[in-house]
Amino acid sequence: MSRDLSWRNFDFLLLGAIVLAASFGVAMIRSAVAGNDQLTPLVSRQIYFAIGGIVAIFIVAAIDYRYWLALYRPIYIVMMILLFALFLSATAVFGSARWFQVGVLFIQPTEFAKIVVILILARYFDSTQNQPRNIPWLVRAFLWVFFLAIWILLQPNLSNVIVILVIFFAMLWINGLDLRQLLIIVVSVLVLAFIAFPFLQPYQQDRVRNFIIPQSNVSYGATYNVEQALIAIGSGGLFGKGYGHGTQTQLRFLKVRHTDFIFSAAAEEFGLIGAVLVILVEIFIVWRCIRAAQKARDVSGAMIAYGVAILLFFQGMANIAVNLKLIPVSGLPLPFISYGGSGLASLMLGVGLVESVVMRHKPLEF
Repeated sequence: MSRDLSWRNFDFLLLGAIVLAASFGVAMIRSAVAGNDQLTPLVSRQIYFAIGGIVAIFIVAAIDYRYWLALYRPIYIVMMILLFALFLSATAVFGSARWFQVGVLFIQPTEFAKIVVILILARYFDSTQNQPRNIPWLVRAFLWVFFLAIWILLQPNLSNVIVILVIFFAMLWINGLDLRQLLIIVVSVLVLAFIAFPFLQPYQQDRVRNFIIPQSNVSYGATYNVEQALIAIGSGGLFGKGYGHGTQTQLRFLKVRHTDFIFSAAAEEFGLIGAVLVILVEIFIVWRCIRAAQKARDVSGAMIAYGVAILLFFQGMANIAVNLKLIPVSGLPLPFISYGGSGLASLMLGVGLVESVVMRHKPLEF
């Protein structure tokens, strides 16, 4: 395939949706941190990461995704070393060690680990596509994930371990896992979760208790953020209070409004219509990734695109569900909109891989 033909297959609609989401995210972060001198620099940092991420999309897209799959061993080893080093010596923030501090930047290897898991599983399922879907096949796939996830769990960072497990189980299902086996795994995970509950951090236990029994005897701080998020969403009405005029956001009743609860801030300022548009943009991005997977020329390309789609869908769904008090607080960002340099950069790399798959498709009819 010629270079010109490859670039003609580049999915500019997907890129446009991401630029739109990232631009809206920067605008909302600017509104959310207005008047806070300590947080104001976050706006320019997000802009730099967004621009760098868009450049990365083109660079990664220009490289055949199969080259990255060929390097799966060194990529896997480097990521394992980074996560182990993070566990040993990283800067602790909010009770857990999740970031390396590099100058004024905080780098979170866990965000990139999710992309590495997608690459590793895509390569594994491609190489085993003709093997029986039996227990050894399942165990080998799980071990690839386990030796990365264990270091994330020990940070502790339970929410991102859940993301990785969702990606793992979804990709297993797509690759022909028997329904009976899937049910056994799900039941086993639920039993393990019940057994592991006493070993969770106190704040994690509070989140789960408060979700199951909202009036349980937990600290006020465990419910405050979610209650304020619901007030913000409800007060926005149909059309919102206007950009920069959300009372819950601007008066700082809504905490972590530039990260976990940016959806509530957007709903307050742009109303139900704005919130629905945000959801539609996120769905559109996921759909373009799924379409890329359906047109992929091989199993590995399809699994990369499906994996990125699963990641985007689950994180977006979980973030919005937290804002609506449908699930316990997880700390997962809203893709391309919440503040977070590492999270934004990793998702941009994932999209670059999807674009690499798209460019090496047969011509798409989108």
